[in-house]
Amino acid sequence: MLDSPELAPTASLDSETLSENVFRRIQAAIVKGDIAPGSKISEPELARTYGISRGPLREAIHRLEGQRLLVRVPHVGARVVSLSHAELVELYEIRESLEGMACRLAAERMTIEEIEELRHVLDTHERDCAFQAGVGYYQQEGDFDFHYRIIQGARNGTLTQMLCGELYQLVRMYRIQYSTTPNRPRQAFAEHHRILDAIADRDGELAELLMRRHIGASRRNIEQHYQGASDRGEQ
Repeated sequence: MLDSPELAPTASLDSETLSENVFRRIQAAIVKGDIAPGSKISEPELARTYGISRGPLREAIHRLEGQRLLVRVPHVGARVVSLSHAELVELYEIRESLEGMACRLAAERMTIEEIEELRHVLDTHERDCAFQAGVGYYQQEGDFDFHYRIIQGARNGTLTQMLCGELYQLVRMYRIQYSTTPNRPRQAFAEHHRILDAIADRDGELAELLMRRHIGASRRNIEQHYQGASDRGEQ
């Protein structure tokens, strides 16, 4: 399970800092797929890998469960979440509706400075090595995430809590892991630019439409992946 160089032992830190450090590193490994969906989480193995006690580790695991990246299975323990095809489609249907609304509000409410910062975020994405090589479209979290910036720009606290709260890392996990489909990285990047242009033009209706189409395209990409796996007998 833990064969990634990213999961090297952690230096000695106080308990709170150590728990945060381990939480962030396991979170990143799960989101990127270094720890595969459905993998069983072994507390003794993780404790040995990081050289930490079970207390800080369990705190980190509890937080990952709160983000829905880990699920507790009776008589088995914690496993990395693995959504079914139907559950993924439902998640993307939610995103299509709510992020479309967020995009419309962002077109009305983002400042000129925030729009320019969003354009800079896309410039940064374009320079990413994986994107240049055409193998994926990996966005860092928070302010470096195009979708996150738009949701924040909507200035609707309830909407932000729904999309940037417990669902955020789960959504990132599947966005990243399905961004490696051939041609999808550049297609998604072009869609981001069209969305940004609509926001900059203060065209909320068009911005919402483009975001819904963008997430709809991602959903169809996932459905094609599942169909291909089914045809190969992998489902």
